[in-house]
Amino acid sequence: MWKTGWWKAKYKLVITLIVLGVGAMIFTTHNQRLYKAPLAQVVAVENGKAQKETDEFQNVDYQVNQTLTVKMLNGKYTGKEFKVNNTYTKSGALDQRYYPGNQIFLSQLTKRNGHLTANVAGYKRDVVLVFLGWLVIFLLVLMMGWAGSLAMLSVCLNAVLFYFVIQIDLKMQASHAFLTFSILALLFAALSLLLVLGLTKKMVATFLATVLGTSVAMLVSVLVMNLTHHQGIYYESMQYVTQVPRPLFLAETLLGSLGAVMDEASDIVATLHELHEIDPTISRRQLFLSGRNIGKSIMGPLVNVLFMIFMADTFTSALLYIKNGNNWGYTFSMNMSLGTVQSLVSGIGIVLAIPLVSAFAALLYGRKGEAA
Repeated sequence: MWKTGWWKAKYKLVITLIVLGVGAMIFTTHNQRLYKAPLAQVVAVENGKAQKETDEFQNVDYQVNQTLTVKMLNGKYTGKEFKVNNTYTKSGALDQRYYPGNQIFLSQLTKRNGHLTANVAGYKRDVVLVFLGWLVIFLLVLMMGWAGSLAMLSVCLNAVLFYFVIQIDLKMQASHAFLTFSILALLFAALSLLLVLGLTKKMVATFLATVLGTSVAMLVSVLVMNLTHHQGIYYESMQYVTQVPRPLFLAETLLGSLGAVMDEASDIVATLHELHEIDPTISRRQLFLSGRNIGKSIMGPLVNVLFMIFMADTFTSALLYIKNGNNWGYTFSMNMSLGTVQSLVSGIGIVLAIPLVSAFAALLYGRKGEAA
């Protein structure tokens, strides 16, 4: 009887999510009039002949001029058709090719001598973004149920929290950037674990191990940087930095390390919790040794995941540097040095978290006959 009711509730939830998803897609495909920026749909495209271009490093690309016939979808010129020009390259590094049916934003829309003129500003991408967001929520709720809903809620709340902390940092003119984001990291960890795990022993052990592991890793990294006078760390390679780069780099490293350590700590604590559920009389020493062995098993894959994320983030820019005549040393300095430091700091946190989380879990779960 209980299983029948559970399946009915899940069936209704799936139907509700599908209806909401369809409604969201219909809304985003018909919301053109809500945008203040000029928005048009490509009606027809005329492509010119591809022109070969070769730079001093023998990199070859092809440039094509497009004449787009567009129809306005919002504003006082709604329904008007006119032509705009667009130039794209086959590599697509900094530009886009447009096709009939695409909806695009326009800039510098003016009327001269009775004719509309404008420049292409880019795609209207809200339909894709809304669909991907709905798909993530649908899969989380479908596969994980209430836990998935709480996980999604924690992500949304953390995003709101991050926004407000950014505003505070801007008002303070980044005078205490590292302290500000350190407090944010604590709030991130506490809020995420509290929503996902609840106020339980698992949450307490994971939170303590995450905070201590990340803190010690940051202290070690700052100590080493000061002893080496920050040699080999090229802060000037940080993109779009308009503030003092060092505190921002440390804050960025702190947040990245926090996520990796919390992931590992939650895995170990969850496994030790299940061991305690199976055998409530298990000793603290057995739990500690089990946690250490689990940490050894997941430490390698987790470090490799961080390395692959780092490589994926720098791959395109590093390849561009090399193709434009820069050597490996300069390419590494300008693209990979900061990421390498962040990966090393995260690796230190991952290693330190293993004995810490094992010890906390052993102390919380290792007492004979105590319930979880």
